[in-house]
Amino acid sequence: MGGSVSHPETTTRARLEGVFRAALAAVEPGRCVRAALRRDAGGLAIAGEPVPRGARVFALGLGKAGAAMVAAALEVGGPQIADAIALVPDGFERPLARGRLLRGSHPLPDARGAAATREICRAVASLKLRDVLLVLLSGGSSSLLCEPAAGVELPDVAAAARALLEGGASIEELNAVRKHLSAATGGRLAKASGAGRVQVLAISDVAGDRLDVLGSGPFAPDPTGYADALAVLARRDPRRRAPASVRAHLEAGVRGQREETPKPGDPAFGRVRHTLIASNATAVGAACRAAEAAGWRGIGMPGCLAGEARRTGRRLAALSASLGSDAPICLAAGGETVVTVRGDGRGGRSQELALAAALELAGRRDTALLAAGTDGADGPTDAAGAFVDGSTVERGRRAGVDAVEALADNDSHRFFAREGGLVRTGPTGTNVADLALVFCDARR
Repeated sequence: MGGSVSHPETTTRARLEGVFRAALAAVEPGRCVRAALRRDAGGLAIAGEPVPRGARVFALGLGKAGAAMVAAALEVGGPQIADAIALVPDGFERPLARGRLLRGSHPLPDARGAAATREICRAVASLKLRDVLLVLLSGGSSSLLCEPAAGVELPDVAAAARALLEGGASIEELNAVRKHLSAATGGRLAKASGAGRVQVLAISDVAGDRLDVLGSGPFAPDPTGYADALAVLARRDPRRRAPASVRAHLEAGVRGQREETPKPGDPAFGRVRHTLIASNATAVGAACRAAEAAGWRGIGMPGCLAGEARRTGRRLAALSASLGSDAPICLAAGGETVVTVRGDGRGGRSQELALAAALELAGRRDTALLAAGTDGADGPTDAAGAFVDGSTVERGRRAGVDAVEALADNDSHRFFAREGGLVRTGPTGTNVADLALVFCDARR
């Protein structure tokens, strides 16, 4: 983990990166799955519920942590797990003792994901009442389970997702649309499953750990409807960049000409049990404990990261200025912001948050911030996020980049690549949204 060689590796930066690594360790998928499974002489138990003797268990891993979760399940479950499939984005592959490893694209869908979705639908539908379906669900599943609903083309789904992402749609808004363009999410896999029992172990990357939003809820009832999806397009795509075919499909759904997603109360969900095994709050708590171990006072702020990234960055910088303490403080804020793209630059929500914070912190010697995605990928870049302190803006100026201009052009990645503040981890194998760690020195 670290930025380019031009950036001085300060003690504060190194310690913040240590806190971030501790947070990642707490949400490592294998660790979380192994804590939720138990196998002894009596057989396998999932989240405390024994699997009946003689029952076949089929493991299905979905999302950025899907392969790591399946690998751990195979390790613990042994021969009682009869078969497995893991569907992951590029870069999140992991060898499996047995089963199939499938790949797709994130955050925009591709033909590989659609083909993998069809294979998963067939496998899930072929299960029998005596079988147990063990679903290992994590963030990123929405773009992977991308086989379109009948009458919708995959390139149109991708174009709609791009328009919404660039329009600053929240994950709740984006997934309300995705569920109504999909053949598998929004509870449809639960409806299609032939298994008599479905147990979902979930690593959540969404605010409030909403099961209908996580991965677009393939095994959860969907409280949204076609009208909600159309309302999202109206708010987040006012220039109507989403294809007309997408709007036509949603409008047909409003008229009752398309089948709705399964709703709460549908009998299909009587077979399904969800267990949350890790979340953003898990990472925030671990960050606070690591900060305390470093001699700082840790203050957890789960859910604090929300709304526009640049506004949140400024808000965190302002909050740090208002704190008074006789000991160093580390704020650990968690959640997920959005970026409304107005410029032509490159970046991600954590880098944009950090750049906005850097402008507010300019000249201050007492505060530093590290903002990064727990999956190791921040937007369409090779960085997880960025580190900033009171000298960041000046370092950028000396490197030939202007922080104000970069923020206006949504070009945070180029700024930090030149200035040296990029934080690179590579794919972490997990995903519980973002963290922002703010250090405030007591000496001020």
